[in-house]
Amino acid sequence: MKNLGQMMKQAQAMQAKMAEMQEKLGQLEVSGQAGAGMVTATLNGKSELRALKIDPSLVDPNEVEVLEDLIVAAVNDAKAKVEAKVAEEMRQVTGGLDLPPGMTLPF
Repeated sequence: MKNLGQMMKQAQAMQAKMAEMQEKLGQLEVSGQAGAGMVTATLNGKSELRALKIDPSLVDPNEVEVLEDLIVAAVNDAKAKVEAKVAEEMRQVTGGLDLPPGMTLPF
């Protein structure tokens, strides 16, 4: 029974660390860029878009598709950076063990 008690303590400690990590990720902001920095998208650690900056020179009614593509690219760049940061934080919480495929943190 001693092992069970120890496992419960470890599980509670990990749960506390995960809650702390989720709080930290909610405050994290990561920016992604496209078009050599002419479009910048900022997401928080929960992949929520927080800011979008567009260089005024890109605002041309005849080239809306280019602007749309750059926005998508900037958001995707920021999202990839958020996912990398979340994975890094998760490795720290779990002591280097990765989550099984398909398993994610609850946000």
